[in-house]
Amino acid sequence: MNVDLIFKVAGIGILISVLSLVLKQAGKEEQGQMITLVGLIIVLIMVIQLISQLFTIVKSVFGFF
Repeated sequence: MNVDLIFKVAGIGILISVLSLVLKQAGKEEQGQMITLVGLIIVLIMVIQLISQLFTIVKSVFGFF
């Protein structure tokens, strides 16, 4: 397993939560929600790429087409 990915996801999570908190304190809750949504999408894209690599490896190991 790639430990870098875990640290990237944790870093993105911390950054997004701080930005969201600052925006909510400034009275801009809509932008805070958008930042949270963008962070979630970024993390999901990273995880989907990793799952795609996993399926490719499984297909090559078992000889599926």
